[in-house]
Amino acid sequence: MTSTAFITHRDCQLHDMGSYHPESPDRLTAISDHLIAQGLDSYFVYHEAPLATLRQLRRVHSAAHLERLKRASPELGIVHLDPDTAMNRHTWQAALRAAGAGVMAVDLVMRGEVRNAFCAVRPPGHHAERATAMGFCFFNNIAVAAAHALEAHKLTRVAVVDFDVHHGNGTEDCFKGNEHVLMVSIFQHPFYPYSGTEHPAANMVNVPLCRGADSDEFRRVVSDLWMPRLREFRPEMIFFSAGFDAHYEDEMGGLRLLEKDYSWVTEQLKWLADDCAQGRIVSMLEGGYCLSALARSVAAHLRALADF
Repeated sequence: MTSTAFITHRDCQLHDMGSYHPESPDRLTAISDHLIAQGLDSYFVYHEAPLATLRQLRRVHSAAHLERLKRASPELGIVHLDPDTAMNRHTWQAALRAAGAGVMAVDLVMRGEVRNAFCAVRPPGHHAERATAMGFCFFNNIAVAAAHALEAHKLTRVAVVDFDVHHGNGTEDCFKGNEHVLMVSIFQHPFYPYSGTEHPAANMVNVPLCRGADSDEFRRVVSDLWMPRLREFRPEMIFFSAGFDAHYEDEMGGLRLLEKDYSWVTEQLKWLADDCAQGRIVSMLEGGYCLSALARSVAAHLRALADF
């Protein structure tokens, strides 16, 4: 069995929020170019992301949210939903592909066609709340995928692991209080979206880090706070909200992680997945805006996922 699926779609590069926006199509190009340059591209099975269905999206989003986004989609130019989040005429289709990639990844893994999958998609998703687009995000891709695992494949316990520099407020909004989901995360605090620290639900392990936190602090959090809860929960599938903007070269935030931290945390979760989840892992791209650091970090993450 091939180890790792790589899921993407050209539509994800057509979504464009303006020439100076950090969440740019160049992010996916940088990842692809680096994998090719390093000779890593031949190790994966490539799939084109399908369009998520409205039924799949409604598992985590309100019908009103979907209708508002559809109506906001412009025929020409760019329409801003907030100062950070904008749509062009390709955004709706790209967002459907990004969410659909997670659904496909779950299906591939659950059918045993691959052990794990990485979704190189944009727009990202972990800030999208049940009824609100924000923070570059329209649909909560990781939440759509996790809900698909629970409902379509009848799993009873899934875990979301979020190491983006920003708190995954949208994922928390979708799953807070849900006994079938455990979410563990780190995020810089105080920092956008200024959430995650006020009375989180019992199924949320939110760990704020101060600006300047480095590899040692991150690894202590994973070993001492994340892993005990995850082992106790024994998820049947693990989902990575894989944001790489906590890298020390990324000026979006102020944490100081390195490529080796991303490979290390991936290995820790792979061992857990082998123990209790039949190795099932789905990873979805979130942040990461320094193109070189993003490409190198994704490669490190993928090397660990694919065991090479």
